[in-house]
Amino acid sequence: MIFSDSFNSSFLITVSAVQNSNKDGVIITSALPYANGEIHLGHISSTYLPADIFRRFLKLNAVQVYHLCASDDFGTPVLIETEKKKMKPELYVKYWHDKDLEDFNSVGIVFDSFSQTSSDTNRGFVQYVFNVLKKRELVYEKEVVQYYCEKDSKFLPDRYVVGKCPYCNAMDQYSDLCEKCGRIPEKILDPKCAICGISPIKKNSNHYFFKLSNFEDILEKWLKENELLQQDVKKYVLNWIVEGLQDWDITRDISWGVPIPISSNEKKDKVFYGWFDNHLCYISSFIELLGDTNRAREKWNNSKIYHFIGKDIVYHHYLFLPAIRIGINKEYKLPDFIPTRGHLMLQNNKISKSRNWYIGLREFVDLFQPDYLRFYIASICSYSQDDINFDWNDFEKKINNELIANIGNFINRTLTFIKKYFGNIIPNPKEYDNTDRNSLEEIERIGNIVGGSILSNEIDRALKNILYFSSTFNQYFQKKEPWKNPEESGSALFISINAVRSISILLEPFIPFSVEKVWKQLGLEGNIHDQNWKTIGTISLSPGHKLGDIEPIFKKVDTDKIKEQVSKLNIR
Repeated sequence: MIFSDSFNSSFLITVSAVQNSNKDGVIITSALPYANGEIHLGHISSTYLPADIFRRFLKLNAVQVYHLCASDDFGTPVLIETEKKKMKPELYVKYWHDKDLEDFNSVGIVFDSFSQTSSDTNRGFVQYVFNVLKKRELVYEKEVVQYYCEKDSKFLPDRYVVGKCPYCNAMDQYSDLCEKCGRIPEKILDPKCAICGISPIKKNSNHYFFKLSNFEDILEKWLKENELLQQDVKKYVLNWIVEGLQDWDITRDISWGVPIPISSNEKKDKVFYGWFDNHLCYISSFIELLGDTNRAREKWNNSKIYHFIGKDIVYHHYLFLPAIRIGINKEYKLPDFIPTRGHLMLQNNKISKSRNWYIGLREFVDLFQPDYLRFYIASICSYSQDDINFDWNDFEKKINNELIANIGNFINRTLTFIKKYFGNIIPNPKEYDNTDRNSLEEIERIGNIVGGSILSNEIDRALKNILYFSSTFNQYFQKKEPWKNPEESGSALFISINAVRSISILLEPFIPFSVEKVWKQLGLEGNIHDQNWKTIGTISLSPGHKLGDIEPIFKKVDTDKIKEQVSKLNIR
């Protein structure tokens, strides 16, 4: 069965509207990775792969799209590491910025801009936003009691302090975010210095606060009226608003960060909190990319905005981010969509770098084709906050039984049969029977069905429909039995080779490296990522067209290799 074509009408209307507008486009942002360690599979599943699939799909629909990201350079985690390593923060974050970009590229995740929060453009933009908020009296100074470590002779903001979450009682949580319940603790319990482990004392310090409490009504209205945001996410964000929003401390007593734009010597060792500046980098990255603030602002406001995130940063993106944009008079529009997904588990256990329970992206690519990761993650990646599980045995089955035995089998048998019996030349079709006509109808409608699912961020559903389409054509090929009478098999092979072309474009957002090879084997010019999604439903390959060199696209995943990876995790 086709899993759903209920998205067809919205898909056609939305993409058509974007295509026919000279101004509108789409801006996609992915949550910024900390410049503090390697990218692992958990990062890929919730944010970067769904965003990349969406970008590739829009590009195939001739939509003007920008995918923006940056390394998140500031914050206490970075400073703690650089202090331990006796390294300059600038050099440390540049190393991870470059390495992360290489790792993203290794699995085909493409950004139009991968900047840094420490860039001059972002520093200037953050200071500009602060000045606007200050002028509008949306920030104020307040003396606060702050943790201070006498042993390390420093104030202990954010991740310098660990303790017990006051909401869910989870232990060893940071003072700026409980990773267990996703909330921002107003006051961490049983605090300890993250550097030396001793209990800190309390000292007074002046800080700037953003009046988040002023925005309760307008945020509630925005959330209730925006039907494009996920209902399950909105529900508990609205609950937070009902409980009452607290004004937000946006400065920190550390040296590494965006400087506060004031001349007072009193605040020379204070910088902006990382969560104040990093989401502003979505906009500053776009300004940096276009090189013109006015042009960037106009284009931003005329585009559909998608912020792809994981569920652990919902609070920041559904409350802080819109409040600040509203606070600067909506100079830059609020997001239209905030696609939010759950975490990736590994062998049914939470991924943890500290426990060495994770798989690095580079490590995976050294073992298997990058498209195997893209295919597997997409096949299990639901559009919800539910956690999903990476299981090595399930990975083996999905690659061998779905990608290779289904899709790979149909592509290879069609190509090799034409090579063997027709000298690599597409044969002329004979008169069509009902089975042929039904198959042509499948080709005609599959693009809308899959496209509707991708546009609705149901990438797992989209992939299921592609698998069903391929399975249908495997059955068609089997029913036609071209091997019994090759000379009379022209119709079956002509329709099948056009279905192979359709599958190639359908799969480009999912497994781009592999389908580029298929495209060449079809003997077609240009790059597959430059094709048009609309042509999926057309019969574009003509009789007499010569195919390229034919060879298998995929290699079966070895069971012993899988057992070795499971064993490694058990050792960890």
